[in-house]
Amino acid sequence: MAYDTNNIFAKILRGEIPCNKVYEDEFALAFHDINPQAPIHVLVIPKGEYVSMADFSASAPADLMVGFFRAVGKVADELGLVEPGYRMLANAGTNAHQEVPHLHIHLFGGKSLGPMLDTSFGV
Repeated sequence: MAYDTNNIFAKILRGEIPCNKVYEDEFALAFHDINPQAPIHVLVIPKGEYVSMADFSASAPADLMVGFFRAVGKVADELGLVEPGYRMLANAGTNAHQEVPHLHIHLFGGKSLGPMLDTSFGV
């Protein structure tokens, strides 16, 4: 999947589309998901043109990688998710149903989230 400079997250980063911001620093922007799947559902995106975790880990400078993951941890802490716990998810590609071609981490919390995957698929 190629990076699309007109994807919604790129537009949010450029300030062309508003968001309900939770956190921002030089490495990341975090905001509430517009279609929440849990009482707390926040997206954390890196500042840069990265489609997926594979793209980010191969191409991003080390200071951005460290800063981004520290921002994810800081957001989880500031939202009070560290205790009692939360889920962190990043979809990559069509099989994972990645809808926006910009790396993003979903943070879910605020209730018991149940099993991670539907067990009816078998393994």
